[in-house]
Amino acid sequence: MRIGVPKEIKNHEYRVGLTPPSVAELVAAGHEVTVETRAGGGIDFEDQDYVAAGARIVATAAEVFAQSDMIVKVKEPQPQEIALLEPRHTLFTYLHLAADKPQAEGLMKSGATCIAYETVTSDSRSLPLLKPMSEVAGRMSVQVGAHYLEKEQGGRGVLLGGVPGVAPARVAILGGGVSGVNAAQMAVGMRADVTIYDINNDRLAELDMFFSSQIKTAYASKAAIAAAVKNAHLVIGAVLVPGAAAPKLVTREMVKTMKRGSVMVDIAIDQGGCFETSHATTHEDPVFEVDGVIHYCVANMPGAVARTSAFALNNATLPFALRLANLGAEAAMKADRHLANGLNVYQGKIAFKAVADDLDLPYQPWTA
Repeated sequence: MRIGVPKEIKNHEYRVGLTPPSVAELVAAGHEVTVETRAGGGIDFEDQDYVAAGARIVATAAEVFAQSDMIVKVKEPQPQEIALLEPRHTLFTYLHLAADKPQAEGLMKSGATCIAYETVTSDSRSLPLLKPMSEVAGRMSVQVGAHYLEKEQGGRGVLLGGVPGVAPARVAILGGGVSGVNAAQMAVGMRADVTIYDINNDRLAELDMFFSSQIKTAYASKAAIAAAVKNAHLVIGAVLVPGAAAPKLVTREMVKTMKRGSVMVDIAIDQGGCFETSHATTHEDPVFEVDGVIHYCVANMPGAVARTSAFALNNATLPFALRLANLGAEAAMKADRHLANGLNVYQGKIAFKAVADDLDLPYQPWTA
């Protein structure tokens, strides 16, 4: 198969769909790989590194799309990339369509087969291609939160871990999934006062055992969330409904009760955000204030640590990319129901029900 890797063009996105080691694996399996010049520059890979791995370098994204059957990316295609897609293409990348109707409609119009990393599943009912970036975003959320709590950044002037004689900051983590657990690990490591909120009692019991006395757990009722938000110095939104828009757990009225200079980090912003006051930001302009509360809502958080993120993502996506390349999209999905669960757009229709429901678009399930 002919595989293409364009340079990412989303604001301050430095990751790359395939690293040179991944390219080498695909070439060894008999496939052709075309890479846009400087596609790996953001993580210090030169064109020559790709050539050494067996890829061919071209000057523009248009050439990549024209000469490829499968496009492997990191972030959702931008409008100028969607315009290059054709029905013959398979697009393999993060899409997060539930919060982006124009993108969904553009992909439908293209006729391309679009497989989203974030809805590919596994036997353990996890999301293996979302997991590595959730781990990165979870860990980053505490790092970012600690930074913006500093007075110099407009924050309350609170050290996350406190010092002897001064209490640590209170951190409320909404959601006990992969990103929430990774956020908790970092916050505990920085000696913060951490509470994880979730609606799954079995999950809360697991977290209680996993962290022992290092954290507290609480059922995420509306009243509990309201109290948590009011008292916390740092609130991290880490909820996930696979493929669907994130539920709005924190209302504008709750935000008004927070202490001035407190910080909110919305990891769920790719799916629309779980704070009512959230809107997507960029690494160029990452924060804004609402009622004196700092909001960090960068839609591609892991892009800030692009090298770590690119390798972690490639470790997870490469086996699926190989399967798609070896068999073709339809045969690969027939052979692997978990890969089939990643199908979001097919033959001009939305093939993932949660996306269709959230966007009020026609739903047509794919059948093997």
